[in-house]
Amino acid sequence: MLLTWRIRNKVSSIHGISICNVRECLTTERGQNLHCFESSRQERHFPRNTGLYFDTINCGEGGIDTASCGTATKVLLALVVGGVIYFLVQRSKRHQLKSEDGWWGEGTPMDGEEDLSIRPYTVRTDDEELEDLYRRIDQTRSFPSLEDSQFNYGFNSHYLQKVVTYWRRDFDWRRQVEKLNKFPHYKTNIEGIDVHYVHVRPKNLPEGVTAVPLLMVHGWPGSFYEFYRMIPLLTEPSNPDDIVFEVVCPSIPGYGFSEAPHKKGFDSVCAARVFHKLMKRLGFQQFYAHGGDWGWIVTTNMAQLEPKIIKGLHLNFAPPSKPGLPVVLSIMLGRSFPKLFGFNEHDIQRIYPVVQNLVVESVKESGYMHIQATKPDTVGRGLNDSPVGLAAYILEKFSTWTDHDFRNLDDGGLTRKFSLDDLLTNVMIYWTSGCIISSMRFYKENFSKGLDQPHSTMPVHVPTGFACFPNELMHTPKLWVQQKYRELKTFTPMARGGHFAAMEEPELMAQDIQNFTKMQEKMK
Repeated sequence: MLLTWRIRNKVSSIHGISICNVRECLTTERGQNLHCFESSRQERHFPRNTGLYFDTINCGEGGIDTASCGTATKVLLALVVGGVIYFLVQRSKRHQLKSEDGWWGEGTPMDGEEDLSIRPYTVRTDDEELEDLYRRIDQTRSFPSLEDSQFNYGFNSHYLQKVVTYWRRDFDWRRQVEKLNKFPHYKTNIEGIDVHYVHVRPKNLPEGVTAVPLLMVHGWPGSFYEFYRMIPLLTEPSNPDDIVFEVVCPSIPGYGFSEAPHKKGFDSVCAARVFHKLMKRLGFQQFYAHGGDWGWIVTTNMAQLEPKIIKGLHLNFAPPSKPGLPVVLSIMLGRSFPKLFGFNEHDIQRIYPVVQNLVVESVKESGYMHIQATKPDTVGRGLNDSPVGLAAYILEKFSTWTDHDFRNLDDGGLTRKFSLDDLLTNVMIYWTSGCIISSMRFYKENFSKGLDQPHSTMPVHVPTGFACFPNELMHTPKLWVQQKYRELKTFTPMARGGHFAAMEEPELMAQDIQNFTKMQEKMK
């Protein structure tokens, strides 16, 4: 027999707890009352606009006996205590992200055993590729920028012409291809598509020293090339006390020299699963992972999928996926009570005024995201057809995302932090591989599934280090990082740097990875 505890109220209140003239009954499923009692309660109201009030139960008054009042109080207390316990258990419970194998190749999966081979890969170019590039550059149609607009309307046309002239006359792609090939490249087929990666082992590993495996994942509009200046600092450190790393830098499927998925739905969780398979195929049972931009969410998903395999997670980008109460309260009260939320002066400068810094600035720099998360193929076709258009679209991000004040410079400040050779090499990886459309689709695949995916609210219980660069596109104070990454071990305010920190400040990034990994290795 189903028994139900029914409460009939004359006056409703918040959460159904503070009520006047309550009749409470234990009732059968047919509506028969087995036991009832009534209570009279006094209320203490707040002003009407708050919708809140306290109340007190007067036992022994209004016909209610002390025993019944005591029973009701015990039931209420049990519910409150039970709710608190449930909340604490759920908060401490370590959920693990689930993901099923996929097939992203053309057609249906092939019968037979999976191809587990690892094939060396060499970046190549030829006269035909370069002649086609030069012909398209020569036939580009220019359009004047507005007077005194700098980079506030996008890539300035006057400066773009200087970049294009350098690209056409002075940039040596053949020499850059040799530079790309100074590290070993490989491809292997996973879930139906060829995955490209750079794998750098230390050359002179001291006797008795074991290299520590490290996976580093790029973002958009970057590539594996972002890490080229940082790799030697990790695999051949000058300090004998530093850890020696063995580095793997894959290209996200659809980026660079990795094959693009042929089917819909390849998101960050799929990329995380593919990279786990890659590392297992390379023989790594455990490893560290680093990421920024898309690399942040891919490596985070890897930690959520296989928390025991990721020894440590290092990030330089971690905006709150779904801001919870602590984040909201810190935004509301942090300016008045910064110490309460652990805010420093830089946090205050980056967050406030809230509307300008968190809303207006986000709108200014997120137009590309709305396009790529909805109709990437439309604009992608134009970019895939025009090398100059592609360069403008990509390099504008390397200006503004490095320092938002660069929008007010005629040259966008591009060569203050990067060389044109390095910037154009990254553009050429997109151009020669023809991957701009598939790279943009990654936004569509991730956002089309909604903002409430399981991984977005799932905490990460893997030791985490965070490098907080002052000019990062989206600033994330320590408190905000801790809401997602429950085992945050290091949080380093960096001296300088922006969104493309690995490429802009390789020494600073490499040192922070060293410090974080040393701490974790000593704890073993």
